[in-house]
Amino acid sequence: MVRDIAPLLNNKWSDPAVVVVDSNLNFAIPLLGGHHGANEIARKISELGAIPVLTTATEVHGKPSVEGIADRLNCEIFNKESTVAVNCALLDQEIEVLEVKGPRIVVVDEDVSVLVKRRQENIEVKGDSGNNS
Repeated sequence: MVRDIAPLLNNKWSDPAVVVVDSNLNFAIPLLGGHHGANEIARKISELGAIPVLTTATEVHGKPSVEGIADRLNCEIFNKESTVAVNCALLDQEIEVLEVKGPRIVVVDEDVSVLVKRRQENIEVKGDSGNNS
């Protein structure tokens, strides 16, 4: 399995979510991308009877992760390298999520994750006006 997917791997932020399931459908194990969809896929597979084997530290301890918080808030993580330190801190303490409305200049330490809201695309739907002439 690992050798098969090796050519697809680049980095944690762009690698596909990969879940391994044993042949008896006993276990669903996120191999890659736990915080990037694989844990959720394993939970979905558990509806078929498999036990999800989640190994990301935040999941094991029932804590939120920066990646999960970003997804819930419809945000992108601006400084991805910060997530290791912040996820480690989330294991031991409550971390406040602050929302800063601009215009502002924000200066942060390297152990602060910065989440940027995704732009909402306005899609205009034009229907048939009923004129067939």
